[in-house]
Amino acid sequence: MKNLDLVILAGGKGSRIKKFLHNKPKPMVKFNNIFFLQYLINIFSKYPLRKIFILVGYKSEIIIKNFHNKTFNFTKIICVKEKNLMGTGGALLNLKNKDVRDFILVNGDTVFDIDLVNFTKSLKKNKIGSVALTTSNKNTNSYKLNNLGIKNNILTYNNNSKLMNGGIYLFKKKILNLIPNKPCSLEDDILPKIIKKKLLTGKLFKNFFLDIGTPKYFSTSAKKLKNYFEKPAAFLDRDGVINFDSGYVHKKKDFKFRNGVIKGLKYLIKKKFYIFIVTNQAGIAKGKYSENDFKKLHMYLKNNLSNKNIHIDDVQYCPYHPNGKIKRYRKKTALRKPGNQMIKNILKNWLIVKKKSFMIGDKISDKNCAKKSNLFFSYAQINFYKQIKDNLK
Repeated sequence: MKNLDLVILAGGKGSRIKKFLHNKPKPMVKFNNIFFLQYLINIFSKYPLRKIFILVGYKSEIIIKNFHNKTFNFTKIICVKEKNLMGTGGALLNLKNKDVRDFILVNGDTVFDIDLVNFTKSLKKNKIGSVALTTSNKNTNSYKLNNLGIKNNILTYNNNSKLMNGGIYLFKKKILNLIPNKPCSLEDDILPKIIKKKLLTGKLFKNFFLDIGTPKYFSTSAKKLKNYFEKPAAFLDRDGVINFDSGYVHKKKDFKFRNGVIKGLKYLIKKKFYIFIVTNQAGIAKGKYSENDFKKLHMYLKNNLSNKNIHIDDVQYCPYHPNGKIKRYRKKTALRKPGNQMIKNILKNWLIVKKKSFMIGDKISDKNCAKKSNLFFSYAQINFYKQIKDNLK
């Protein structure tokens, strides 16, 4: 997956729910004090994607201000503005002159929380793309690409089928060559032709699905999002907790998981916990290694863990130190533990049940950070998996 990009369609006006938008684009409406677009980025940035492109149009400056050139979980976001609104098909033409690879495409007003690793396996070499399907669903307003079926993994039309387009696609880059240079709809004008040529595969998922595009579903979205996404979290220091601390670890050859970590992380996911890493990285400020060295290691870990069906939801790190050798990293900041700004950053973007959450660290600074954040704390023990099981009791 590390060579795949994510593309989010976020340029529409949202005419049907205009009265709820308060002059904002649909993806920038807040539910439970979190942008809808942030929910999408939370879902997808945990995967080892290369880049995230947001295709913006209507009221684009609001999305650009909050997301353009920002990085979430080591994945950079690039906003691409279309000069004229060209529909869901025409908007994709703006990718032609960008550094885009094969890509996953999602709608900016729909949540479909599928396993992307599993989904990418559905695309065959001789096909141009794949579509994630769901069953006919009460939480959608879309009647585009309904009555779809799967025969020998190939997407077909089937009037007797209750399967429908789930709004997540995996496309080879060459699909851009099939889009005319005029306003058009991906669902109405482009995909039906490709389906008839049997160039799309399909895969059914029964995961959480929500479309906010009509007043009926918009009005219940906050509750549905809260019920699904609000979960407890494990906040984990890195060196000495996840890996053995051999001193300024920044190379993959020196990164060794501690006992029970892989099993413990899988257990946390099974128990529906978010997993966050919060780590001081003073070695960057001290010139022991570069920030890019740190990022390269974590992209390697992201890909490696993804192959084991383990996804870290976010990584917050502090490259600063008041006595740093590198001038631009030499400063005092609340990001650095025992400060708790890293945890505050996470709490701002995620729905977390704090009373059921906890933090594990190996230093007094970790403990003091947890205390400031009102989190249960325990020092790292010999076996991570056993400690996790004990904490969850």
